[in-house]
Amino acid sequence: MIRDEVKELVRMGPPPSEQELIQNPSPRLEQYEQLLLSIQKPVTDEEARALIGLFGADGCFGLAWTLLHLIETAPNWPEPEDLPNSENEWVQMLKNRAARWREAGYPARAFYKEAGLPDPKTMRQSMVKTLTE
Repeated sequence: MIRDEVKELVRMGPPPSEQELIQNPSPRLEQYEQLLLSIQKPVTDEEARALIGLFGADGCFGLAWTLLHLIETAPNWPEPEDLPNSENEWVQMLKNRAARWREAGYPARAFYKEAGLPDPKTMRQSMVKTLTE
């Protein structure tokens, strides 16, 4: 299920570039910020996949970092197949961070405990064990 805030962001598409906003200030920046900050963490895996398409041409005054960190809260993040082949620097950064996370053995993150969610590594190991028994 995708929450309304995520649907609205997807409907709006990627934010304008910093240069565009400097030349033509727009209330869209504030809309993006309000929507991103209103999304309660963690996002679902489905929401994370939808949000990946929202990275724009640059950092949009820090909103890209907010988006990146929001995507990374999904319970089963990272799933390599969820990352499109893209030259976008933010998608590339997600890929690099995901690769480092996998190499580190999916360490538990504080928000999993705080949200009462299971650690993805433990959850996957128990699923594999159940399927092979």
